[in-house]
Amino acid sequence: MRVTYESAIGSHVGMVRSNNQDSGFAGDHLFLVADGMGGHAGGDVASAVAAKEMAALDVPPTSSPEATTNSLRTAILETNTKLRAVVKDRPELAGLGTTFTGFIPVGDQLALAHIGDSRLYLLRDNHLQQITKDHTFVQRLVDSGKITEEEAKTHPRRSVLMRVLGDVDSSPQVDTDVLDTRPGDVWLLCSDGLCGYVEDHDIEKILRRRSSLQGAVDSLIDKSLAHGAPDNVTVVLVETEAAPDVDPHATSELPESNRRFAGSAATTPDLRDGDTSTARTRLMGRRRLVRRPPVVAESQFEPRVDEYLAELIAETRRRNRRRRLLWALGAVAVLLAIGGALLFGYQWTQSRYFVGTDGDTVVIYRGVQQNIGSFSLHSVAEDTEIPLSELDGLEQRQVKRTLSAGSLAEAREIVLRLGVHDE
Repeated sequence: MRVTYESAIGSHVGMVRSNNQDSGFAGDHLFLVADGMGGHAGGDVASAVAAKEMAALDVPPTSSPEATTNSLRTAILETNTKLRAVVKDRPELAGLGTTFTGFIPVGDQLALAHIGDSRLYLLRDNHLQQITKDHTFVQRLVDSGKITEEEAKTHPRRSVLMRVLGDVDSSPQVDTDVLDTRPGDVWLLCSDGLCGYVEDHDIEKILRRRSSLQGAVDSLIDKSLAHGAPDNVTVVLVETEAAPDVDPHATSELPESNRRFAGSAATTPDLRDGDTSTARTRLMGRRRLVRRPPVVAESQFEPRVDEYLAELIAETRRRNRRRRLLWALGAVAVLLAIGGALLFGYQWTQSRYFVGTDGDTVVIYRGVQQNIGSFSLHSVAEDTEIPLSELDGLEQRQVKRTLSAGSLAEAREIVLRLGVHDE
């Protein structure tokens, strides 16, 4: 079955950052998202260069999907070289980099290339699934079973990227794949400004309820804004549709081009011609009052995995030592508080008295009647040597139940009132 593709695109600077370091592209034969990194000046340049360099592949594919993935990889590596050349011309942009996630449809298949933590999702039969895997440090921890997916969302190292394009690696590793598609599939390309703050089930709900692709793009961006949108957010949606039958005898007309850039690539001059000045992305008109989370940390690249792991392990050990010390100090403080409370309570009990019996005689006890396990909270203060049998029935029952007193003198008065006198 022949298929065709409809697309929509949008990008927003977010509620916190002052410039848009994302770039997106929706063409006739290529769709991509790039999320720049490298600070206020470098990130937008990196993503714009990547988007515009890769946009040269927006031509009808003439080879197989497998060969097209190789073309994508080659173009990405050439883009990486271009980014390094930009930094050579502009040393103040040192450290810039960008993610890249994009695909070229070839018939009813997609040639995919991916590096970084931007993502590709597929909505098929109203079920959303993540297709790409993030090239981040926390994803490696998840894959190795050291942390869970939920823990990864709040991990302090979640902004550390292990693979990106730019002035960080001369030959980065790029993931490629060939994916099957069919009419009704909706493919979502997005920067982490969306997937980092909007849950997958909310994304799925918006895509399922879409009335149009562009409306869904706007709703996804609005959902990110509702969560505070601390990062730039860029969304590209591509829907696979069944192509109408074509009359072989009809006169063919070239379809109108539908190439659109978004984000930094939409406002940055063509850097392929040597202009490496940074243009600022305009603020879109959907700004509104929302709850604002703290400013997110800039993404950072860390290629030296072993060194980074060693540093992280050392930091974790220091943190664990501090945590153990704090726990020990806390335990000591709790034990001291409990000990102090017990000592105070015991001292209070020893200020009390009661009149009781040892079974044969009337006895004045110091303390209270209760015991704590095998530990008694009372002791004999005075043995009156008054036989219990000499008391009448009511007095015997009172003494057996014990009679409380606030002092030794008060206890002695109780004994006198029993009708007998201590000899």
